[in-house]
Amino acid sequence: MADVNRGNRPLSPHLQIYRWQVPMLTSILTRVTGNALIVSTALVVWWLLAAATSPEYFALADAVVRSWFGKLVFLGSIWAVWYHFLTGLRHLYYDSGRGLDIPTAEKLGWACIIGSVVLTVITVIIL
Repeated sequence: MADVNRGNRPLSPHLQIYRWQVPMLTSILTRVTGNALIVSTALVVWWLLAAATSPEYFALADAVVRSWFGKLVFLGSIWAVWYHFLTGLRHLYYDSGRGLDIPTAEKLGWACIIGSVVLTVITVIIL
């Protein structure tokens, strides 16, 4: 049977009417930082394999790791590790059945984001 009202149905919500929320942002950030940690792990494994291969190949890998790109990757990795740590604590709190209301979830989301940045700065200062 043909759907005669096909053009009159509403479309899915789009960014024009959909408002970003902190729990949604933290969920997206968790996925992005998880993938970024995979990239940084691959960089470390490449560096170690280069060290086991030859001095020339290690010099190339070491130059990449010590470049601005390598430093940026590892700075992002430090932030991603702290972010994952704090969101893991948040999920343990959620698993206990607490903090599931919207205002508390938003506060915990901001705490994870801001806390991970603060912990990253502290880590960089200490190291």
